[in-house]
Amino acid sequence: MARLAKENPQYGFSFRVGWPKPRTMTEPIHIIGGGMAGSEAAWQVAQAGLPVVLHEMRPTVGTFAHQTGDFAELVCSNSFRSDDDEANAVGLLHWEMRQAGGLIIEMADLHSLPAGSALAVDRHAFSAAVTERLRAHPNISFQSGEITELPDWDNTIIATGPLTTNALAESIRAASDEDGLAFFDAIAPIVYAESVDMDKAWFQSRYDKGETEEDRTAYLNCPMDETQYNTFIDALIAAEKTEFKDWEKDTPYFDGCLPIEVMAERGRETLRFGPMKPVGLTNPHAPDVKAHAVVQLRRDNALGTLFNIVGFQTKMKYGAQTEVLRMIPGLEGAEFARLGGIHRNTFINSPRLLNAQMQLKSHPNIRLAGQITGVEGYVESTAMGLLAGRMAVAQARGAKLPVPPNTTAMGALITHITGGADAKTFQPMNVNFGLFPEVDAKKGRRNRKTRYKAYTDRGKADFTAWLG
Repeated sequence: MARLAKENPQYGFSFRVGWPKPRTMTEPIHIIGGGMAGSEAAWQVAQAGLPVVLHEMRPTVGTFAHQTGDFAELVCSNSFRSDDDEANAVGLLHWEMRQAGGLIIEMADLHSLPAGSALAVDRHAFSAAVTERLRAHPNISFQSGEITELPDWDNTIIATGPLTTNALAESIRAASDEDGLAFFDAIAPIVYAESVDMDKAWFQSRYDKGETEEDRTAYLNCPMDETQYNTFIDALIAAEKTEFKDWEKDTPYFDGCLPIEVMAERGRETLRFGPMKPVGLTNPHAPDVKAHAVVQLRRDNALGTLFNIVGFQTKMKYGAQTEVLRMIPGLEGAEFARLGGIHRNTFINSPRLLNAQMQLKSHPNIRLAGQITGVEGYVESTAMGLLAGRMAVAQARGAKLPVPPNTTAMGALITHITGGADAKTFQPMNVNFGLFPEVDAKKGRRNRKTRYKAYTDRGKADFTAWLG
């Protein structure tokens, strides 16, 4: 990753990937939440030379999804999705975070795993590395324990993520006079690699994508014929599921993270055109036989001992999960390092409640960042933490950080959540080119490849100008 120093005389400080300048202020910036967004925000503040207090309730107070007390712990997946910065909006977001000296993307690069054209990481090594870097920084101090009410600190970032505690969520709702919004999010199971039957499964990335042989064999594939697929769908639909409480029953799902049972209930062929699509794969055990469906598993750690089942977020109860998942050819004897699960994910109506500086309109001393703002995904959450951290630093300097142009990935996201989206229908959103202003026809709208390249070329130029 390029080590960049970006000066902005408007607010008189540098953001550097290297060691920070001496502190010039004594009043710290407080960040609540040590997930992806909070960790990135803390890093950006500390790298600007200002003191920061990072508040994290774990491990004193645990959650359903987390297993450690590390910062930036990955729970739902180990994938940062596509790393193609010329043809993909999330790839462009990766590129922008690298240019801005992002800690999360740097650690993801250092602890990446083969995943074709995607950026996947060894989740435990990644979180441990983020934790080590944060704890070693002289500008960061730490406080553990749960914060249950909105604080009155002058400069605060709340980045408590999808598992914001009920007490703090109620405090935010009370302060904003806004009904809370929520959706359900699900976690995919993780399988021990040694328990996969390699007489049935094989290594291959879809369409053999990837720059190296290791990348092109980053996925394990388990094929199904038509009978096996239909039997599996029947079992999936009939399996015992997690029952929701009365107050949860009207909570919607986020379409980007649907449980497999919900997809199956929408139509028997849905999974074949989603995570179980059989295209771009050839079974070396039977090269002349076309699979009806394929279940893919992606490497989850550097040792290659753990694999997560791609797209298999689930709300099945644990006993049902083991029975149904062992119906997959190659997984008959599967042993699970972690079974899937489901949790309630809270976010606010950001277009109504936040200004362009990500501050609560009712409490301008408080910014929100990450998934609680209604962005969806690790990368998007991190990017909003990066911006919130920089905006907090500018505020501490008595200035205001300009919002990145909406032709950039970060700018498109923050514009969407702080006013670009319709508040009446606001739902969590991944970064995508639909959030960007259209490119000029002369720059390549005639086909998707050249059109997306035009988006990323424009975004890189505009983000570089914004940084400098």
